[in-house]
Amino acid sequence: MTTLGFLAVYPDHPTVELARTLDLSGYPWKGVSSADTLTRLEPADGWAGAVIMCDDDPEGGWAMCRALRRRDRPVQRVLVVVTGAQLADLELRDDLFDDFCLSPFHPRELDARLRHLFFTHLTVKPESLIEYGGLRLNTETYQASFGGRPLDLTYMEYELLKFLAQNPGKVFTRETLLSRVWGYEYFGGARTVDVHIRRLRAKLGEEHAHLIETVRSVGYRFGQSKWSV
Repeated sequence: MTTLGFLAVYPDHPTVELARTLDLSGYPWKGVSSADTLTRLEPADGWAGAVIMCDDDPEGGWAMCRALRRRDRPVQRVLVVVTGAQLADLELRDDLFDDFCLSPFHPRELDARLRHLFFTHLTVKPESLIEYGGLRLNTETYQASFGGRPLDLTYMEYELLKFLAQNPGKVFTRETLLSRVWGYEYFGGARTVDVHIRRLRAKLGEEHAHLIETVRSVGYRFGQSKWSV
């Protein structure tokens, strides 16, 4: 699945959820506890990236991020895990990381963040691509584009668009989309689907917003845009 080298993971004894997600996704990793261990355990070809947990130990986590950036061979792909209360801290430290994930995280979302961060190292199979007109989705790296223009989608926006694009022409009720995409009885009900559809249309742009059609009194269908298929 990947030619990626080792990731540095802080703390050196990560949570079971983080370790399991990395292992099941095929990412080789080594736990580090300090700048010294970062140097001592460094692979011959250098660190491919890092996953730093800043939720329980923000001081130690950000110190590790600084150590990663200040090395003779700086680590360029750094993902930090923070709590919602720490979001304001990100703006002050945007030079110390490349992406972030909120804690507690869902394994699929963390995996999506990592795939997007390391997409140049992943071997993408043709079956991992979904294309419809100008829309292109890479299910390995969680990247999306329309007419070559990248789409900045949240994880659930991407999952919803992927599901619809995999089933062009089919009509789905809000309840079905909620069950198939979110996977459980999501708090907020069918309104959640409407909100995400509205955001997707806005990001597709006015010219292509009707690619996602509303079927009156039923739900939604992924349909024909002005681009030919």
